[in-house]
Amino acid sequence: MKHFVLALLLSLYVSPIFAQEAKPDDAMKDCPMHDQHAAHHATVEKNSDEAMGFPHDKTTHHFRLLPDGGAIEVTTKDRKDTQNVQAIRSHLARIAVTFTNGDFSVPMFVHSQVPPGVTEMKDKRAEISYSFEELADGGRVRITTENKDALNAVHDFLTFQIEDHHTRDKTE
Repeated sequence: MKHFVLALLLSLYVSPIFAQEAKPDDAMKDCPMHDQHAAHHATVEKNSDEAMGFPHDKTTHHFRLLPDGGAIEVTTKDRKDTQNVQAIRSHLARIAVTFTNGDFSVPMFVHSQVPPGVTEMKDKRAEISYSFEELADGGRVRITTENKDALNAVHDFLTFQIEDHHTRDKTE
């Protein structure tokens, strides 16, 4: 009997977790604003393709929150796709420079708004470093800071990117 009760309790606890992971998009269909969210996401994807110079469906984006800042990573899904590898590297190298200069016009265009953290990142730009790094199949912009307020702003910015691009990267 103890084993049955334990198995029942365990299944009640575990089942919702697997159900959420198995069909995360199905749960969103019940949202009364589902169509608006879907339209916004389509706009973000269209604007991303235009601003970045490579298609989102042939690449993978990740936004990493790290103890000293974070990273924006983009890689091709096909390592033989040298044209998009070069486009990714060119775009991310340019992003490292524009962010260093306090210019966040690309993410503002992509998202049709000023992303959270941008105002603070502009104000604290002297305390934030942006560097471009090549990856075998793309590239990364590494963002670092020792300033706590700047770090919070960077994390706010990257968390917004994770949510708006639906990357499912960790937000903690």
